[in-house]
Amino acid sequence: MRPDDGYRLLVQGVLDYAIFMLDPDGHITSWNAGAQQIKGYREEEILGKHFSVFYPPEDIAAGKPWHELDQAIRHGRVEDEGWRIRKDGTRFWADVVITALRDETGELRGFGKVTRDTTDRRAAEEALRASEERFRLLVQGVRDHAIFMLDPDGHITSWNTGAQQIKGYREEEILGKHFSVFYPPENADLPKKELVRASRDGRLETEGWRIRKDGTRFWANIVITAMYDDTGTLCGFGKVTRDMTERRAAEQALSERRRLLGHLVEAQELERRRIAWDVHDDSIQAMVAVGMRLQLLAGRLPAEQQELAAQLDEAVRASVGRLRGLVANLRPTTIDQHGLVPSLAGYLRDVVRPWGLETSLSAELPNEPPMPVAITLFRICQEALTNVHKHARATRVDVTLAGKDGGTLVRVSDDGVGLPDPAPDDPYRHFGLLEMRERAEIAGGWWSVTSTPGGGTTIQFWLPTAPTQEEE
Repeated sequence: MRPDDGYRLLVQGVLDYAIFMLDPDGHITSWNAGAQQIKGYREEEILGKHFSVFYPPEDIAAGKPWHELDQAIRHGRVEDEGWRIRKDGTRFWADVVITALRDETGELRGFGKVTRDTTDRRAAEEALRASEERFRLLVQGVRDHAIFMLDPDGHITSWNTGAQQIKGYREEEILGKHFSVFYPPENADLPKKELVRASRDGRLETEGWRIRKDGTRFWANIVITAMYDDTGTLCGFGKVTRDMTERRAAEQALSERRRLLGHLVEAQELERRRIAWDVHDDSIQAMVAVGMRLQLLAGRLPAEQQELAAQLDEAVRASVGRLRGLVANLRPTTIDQHGLVPSLAGYLRDVVRPWGLETSLSAELPNEPPMPVAITLFRICQEALTNVHKHARATRVDVTLAGKDGGTLVRVSDDGVGLPDPAPDDPYRHFGLLEMRERAEIAGGWWSVTSTPGGGTTIQFWLPTAPTQEEE
């Protein structure tokens, strides 16, 4: 086989490219299998026709086919991308190379034309461009986050509307400047450290004071993300900043409020304990002693005075019971001596059951909570049980305690009438519910209530094992 035959077979067998020859006037003189695959013409249909048959009408009207041949003659080759037409009239996006072919004397003998169908690639590129444009518009339109790019050295290369809104700089003022311009003087070394950490870990999140263009400070939440290309080379950083000044002020105010409430609750508990111990150690003991003396005296009295003595003894017993109830409400002495669960069991037995409620207590605690936590748990349960007594019209109440997530989860469920629908702007309008929620939140936990009309109410709350800093 001659070398020319091998070359012809190679060209003829290519399917991904249309490879064909034109004479000096642009008429087709050869045709490979790839040309038939891409353009739809069989060889016998297309040989001798002018290659302008592949161009859309608007390109023919503009003289594009002949212009391309002129360019190939002048420069040796021309490369172009554009729409072309198949035999069936459908369009495809083509990458086209036309090469002028000359003999040894330099005379033009024709043209070689290679066409590739790049419709799918163009569609993917267009989709990517559209996606990038949508993303750019999205980023540019964000106003409550400053989103911008840094080069590997920390110089600003992009700037969105939110960045101008938060930091005060217009795009033309800030592009090219180092992002350290946003840091206060006392943190002059921080920008470099943050970029080093972001490069090492891939991402950095932090909070701190930053400076606006006018010199005012704001508290910022900052995320810096290192960006690498396909070869693993650092090509810059993405930086997102949010102005958290108002939130920080609100959190500090809430923290201070909780701290003060915590001190108030602690002082209240100390005073309750003092009063409870005084009543228990003095008043109750004195009344018990009176009851014992009445019983001794009753044995020496005449029969006609026995009934009066019995009435006095009953009055003393009732007073002792009321005082013990008062002590239980103020602070059960058993909580200091025996712990949380025995105190709740005693409260259910001595206080709740006399209200006419059936009760159950289930407790699975890995350890006894610290005393401040135990007191808060007891108080919320006490308030919940009091609410059941006053409002639920229930016949039964069940209390469960369980260790969960490093704390204690408590449920108080009744079978009563349920809660009325709350006002839309005040879901915790009942003072008892508000007090329970605030006690739980002061202790660093959470509180919730679920209720079904006629189907009872469940109070659920969780407190961490360790008291919050405000309580300590």
